[in-house]
Amino acid sequence: MTPRQVTPRQSAESIGDTVELDVTNIAHGGIGVARLDGRVVFVTDAIPGERVLARLAETRKKSFWRADTVRVLDASPHRRPHVWAAASVDRDPADRAGGAEFGHIELAHQRELKRQVLVDALQRFAGIERGVAVEPVEGETTDGSGWRTRVRLHVDESGRLGPFAARSHRVIPVDSLPLATAELEAGAPLGESFAGEQLVDVIAPSTGGVRLVIGEQKPSTIVEVVGEREFELSDTGFWQVHRGAAAALTGAVQQAVEAERFDPDAANLDLYGGVGLLAAAVGDRFGPRTRITSVESDPRATDHAGTNLADWLGASVETARVERWIAERARDASASERARFARATIVLDPPRAGAGRDVVAAIASLAPAQVVYVACDPVALARDLGTFAKRGYELRALRAFDLFPNTHHVEAVATLAPSPG
Repeated sequence: MTPRQVTPRQSAESIGDTVELDVTNIAHGGIGVARLDGRVVFVTDAIPGERVLARLAETRKKSFWRADTVRVLDASPHRRPHVWAAASVDRDPADRAGGAEFGHIELAHQRELKRQVLVDALQRFAGIERGVAVEPVEGETTDGSGWRTRVRLHVDESGRLGPFAARSHRVIPVDSLPLATAELEAGAPLGESFAGEQLVDVIAPSTGGVRLVIGEQKPSTIVEVVGEREFELSDTGFWQVHRGAAAALTGAVQQAVEAERFDPDAANLDLYGGVGLLAAAVGDRFGPRTRITSVESDPRATDHAGTNLADWLGASVETARVERWIAERARDASASERARFARATIVLDPPRAGAGRDVVAAIASLAPAQVVYVACDPVALARDLGTFAKRGYELRALRAFDLFPNTHHVEAVATLAPSPG
């Protein structure tokens, strides 16, 4: 049956129906927001201010529906040809490659939309009114391409490589990776068959050239360079994806720490510390005798962190789940330990879901002199800042960085300290 097309004044209830929508703003996740018969419709591949023809993709929920743009009827002045043809609105929604959902938007306006989402999240979830600019990373290209040093590709039933389509596990074979660095794209085996495998990670670290990690391949060690420092890590381990992100965050964290509140002899912490990047940032700013403990649950990462932080006399590394480790300190710390925590700076870089209420409450109960929070999700950050506020900590500084051009993601670095009085 051919899907029927309806106007906003007609009833549309079936998946596959096409509707005309006026997109008014952007939501968390990079999705356009429109209304149909009073109901919110989240619509992909649209820009606020546009009128689009969209195909309904989900109509089960009473509070909102989902739709995909199939044709732009009245285009935004910020629309451009998609940076990745495989993700263009010219394709059927089911055939669009995922991972570049802002690729049809001019780069400066992408950052404006990310700013709006961050500012709105702070207001809605934390009651914080705060302006912020989303800053580009040094060396950014004019179209936001050429930055990814890590790409995960999946394997379809024919053995071909590609990303998943958005909100799907359907593999979209591709012949280009424009968001990847030139080195990574040249080394990606897009035309080869990987029948029998499920996924292939393509990695272009700072040193050693492009490498593939196929399926459950045993990890090996790579070296990333940030400024004059080298960091060992597993090729399957976490590292910032943007080629300039590690350097940008190193500088941002160093700037975020208020020197007048910093005590090198305090019980300073680097939570969710990975291989020690941000602990090293603190040590580089305040000297190798700075005492700081990096806590990370991945034992391979902490093994590498021990090596990476070996020249800091005051650095130590612990393998533990942060929520358990910090809860134990909050519960069992002696009076002298609490005094050292009260002079401490705590840096945390939690996963996308955020630190969460229990971790924030435990940190606040130790009453550190300041907290530097690195976040990759605006809503998770805002929720945690709201919890900090209830525990007596105010937001003193905030910066945001466009570490993921042509996607909706944005990174933020916040400084918190006890509220006066």
